[in-house]
Amino acid sequence: MLAHDDAPRLAVPDKAAARARMKVDRAGWAVRAYGRYDRACVMKVARAVAEAAHQFAQTYAEWAVRETGMGVVEHKRLKNELSAHPLVDFYADTNLVDPRIDNARKMVELPKPAGIILALTPATNPISTLYYKTILALLSRNAVIFSPHPMAKECCRDAAARLEAAAVAAGAPAGLIQCIEEPSVPLVQALMMSPNVQVILATGGSAMVRAAYSSGNPAIGVGPGNAPVYVDPSANQDVAAQRIVESKAFDNSVLCTNESVLISLEENRQLLERGLRAAGAHICTDAEVAKLRAWLFPHGHLNTAAVGKSAVWVAQQAGIRVVPSTKTLIAPVERFGSDEPLTKEKLCPVLAFVSVESFERAVSAATMILRVTGAGHSAAFHGENPQRAVDFASALPVYRIVVNAPCSQGAAGFATHLAPSFMIGTGYFGRSSVGENIGPQHLVHWTRLAWNSDAAVPLSDLSAVRVFSGGSEARSAASPPAPTPTVAQGNGLDRDLLRQLILQELRELTRGQS
Repeated sequence: MLAHDDAPRLAVPDKAAARARMKVDRAGWAVRAYGRYDRACVMKVARAVAEAAHQFAQTYAEWAVRETGMGVVEHKRLKNELSAHPLVDFYADTNLVDPRIDNARKMVELPKPAGIILALTPATNPISTLYYKTILALLSRNAVIFSPHPMAKECCRDAAARLEAAAVAAGAPAGLIQCIEEPSVPLVQALMMSPNVQVILATGGSAMVRAAYSSGNPAIGVGPGNAPVYVDPSANQDVAAQRIVESKAFDNSVLCTNESVLISLEENRQLLERGLRAAGAHICTDAEVAKLRAWLFPHGHLNTAAVGKSAVWVAQQAGIRVVPSTKTLIAPVERFGSDEPLTKEKLCPVLAFVSVESFERAVSAATMILRVTGAGHSAAFHGENPQRAVDFASALPVYRIVVNAPCSQGAAGFATHLAPSFMIGTGYFGRSSVGENIGPQHLVHWTRLAWNSDAAVPLSDLSAVRVFSGGSEARSAASPPAPTPTVAQGNGLDRDLLRQLILQELRELTRGQS
């Protein structure tokens, strides 16, 4: 018998891949329609989705904690709420729909949305990231397909469906907001390489972000955080300690913007320690630091069981006795950088603590910590010496320095006037293409009509020109369009396009069966 006769005669099609292709095709129809909406209609859709997101912020906070086992419900609810109305309000004056005419420079700029966005969401901040990326996509007239972390797929799937329903009810075409039901590494990799995906928003582990960059499609990714926080002698030590402990304990420290290594000078160490204890921190003894290091970094790598767990839970696992009200574990260490694993990113309420003899030495310590991990991300400064704050910022390879505010919320734009974001661009220092907090403006490019700069060459008369970036069939809020039909509805859809899609799917499903 020939070897090939041993092969199965029936090749079972990959249903998950087929469904994913259908989602991409459906998103393509939706985004072509949505690209013709005017700004009033876009804002109507965005605000309707924000309202739905806000109403169910508590529901999905509870669901995310229940499904992933990470974080604090109250804090996740707050993050979900901040990723709804406040996010839309922040960008309310950012017009990414209407053309811009610059008579002085003789230039017309036409906005061109990216198209279909593949959005990866992490288990640590599943719903707030989904809310945030949905709002960004809607404000920039893009469609978004989510690939959630498997640990958070149920809550993300439900949330995406709810936001999609709110968008359609507000007049958006169906298919703008979708979610992969059964995410897997092979499926995500295939989607990332799809020629029909225009851009990838990658939030997750370093390996996934690097895979997005290597996919062949444009990608906006973020690097790991490992924020050093310096407390200067000029700071109010009790106030600084309170901010740091509350920030480190926020949502059990799952935000990549949270403080990771505390640095002080020897002269203010005792006052700072007193403030930390008063704020609810447990300062570990040398023996406890050894236990914590051994449990948290076995073989030098982070024990992921600790991610998003409380300080009390981590202490119990490490064999350290603490009072039940403990918010943060402080681990004093002598070394920093690659020789001390506790000065790496931890994503749990454990804060390494280093004290040095001079401000210059503090800057060097922060720089060394960031070079091991966290370059380009964030750092924090507490103190009333503005020159030192500027010197600290000038020396460090980061793009955000939070001053006299909690770093967890401050770098993410919720306790400062930075753009509210769950994607913190790490720029060239962190091997990323963007160094600022990611917003909807990063999902739109502009076509520029540039007239001859010679003053003797006049600018054409644009008064009679009807300019709309979406083409001649612009949709307005006064006459919102009907939702784009789905495959099941079919009515009003381009029949040739539908026929081609069905034939394509049939070919894929039957390939290899003969």
